[in-house]
Amino acid sequence: MFNLRRGGAVAASAALALTLAACGGSGSDESAEKGTEENPVRIGVVGASDPQWPIFEDLAAEEGISVEVVDFTEYTQPNPALTDGDLDLNQFQHILYLAQYNEADGEDLTPIGATAVYPLALYSLKHDALEDIPDGGEVAVPNDVTNQARALFVLEEAGLITLADDAGVVPDPTDIVEEESKVTVTPVDANQTVVSLDSVDASVVNNDFIDDAGLKPEDALFADSAESEGARPYINVWVARAEDAGNETFQQLVEIHKSPEVTEALQESAGGTASMADQSPEELQEILAEVQASLGE
Repeated sequence: MFNLRRGGAVAASAALALTLAACGGSGSDESAEKGTEENPVRIGVVGASDPQWPIFEDLAAEEGISVEVVDFTEYTQPNPALTDGDLDLNQFQHILYLAQYNEADGEDLTPIGATAVYPLALYSLKHDALEDIPDGGEVAVPNDVTNQARALFVLEEAGLITLADDAGVVPDPTDIVEEESKVTVTPVDANQTVVSLDSVDASVVNNDFIDDAGLKPEDALFADSAESEGARPYINVWVARAEDAGNETFQQLVEIHKSPEVTEALQESAGGTASMADQSPEELQEILAEVQASLGE
């Protein structure tokens, strides 16, 4: 479970649970009729050309469920489209992004299934193992807010830094407890984390840049995973409107997406780096409530 020291939200979790219970757990009348050829389940994604989606559509059709994968070019588009009823589901975002949308727009979009975490990893050209990084060593991290926060969680889990108890879900370097940390942290542009490998002891590098640098995931000294506490807000999720959270057809689609065929194709598009996640809807909704409560503090 996501550590409550980063913004506990028992009340928020309870409120969310009550909201879902009040919906009766069966979805709206309209969504219950979804999945026919005349009324397919419309799923918003960013990257409909990824190889898993045609396979997913075929498997859904074999189960008698008609789906329409709707492609978006901007990450800002699928959540408003779902809120407005233009979509039935979307699947493009992690929990933190969803929490930020709900908080900013006063909405209650709800995760109903987990897909994967795309690990964030620590690389070095100077050291062969995590324990070789010296006391007082320097580590570069991306300086954009979301990736920087996650990079700090990676370093904390690796035992290289300690974050303050009240750091929240989006910590920055001012939240590092220096006297309890092994290394110093230097924020740089994300695309400079690879370049910095020549001059620092290690860098936390986004997957987007490892190929160009000639790095491979197996070269990493450390990486988070779908079960890492710090990675919980970054679990990618299936999302529905709150009143549809218990829709059986939607849950069936979540399970179809976990099939070996779809998983293999997803890993292909992720270069084999995806860490598959399998948290229950209830666990995901609890994480979402905790993250939203922390953002609202």
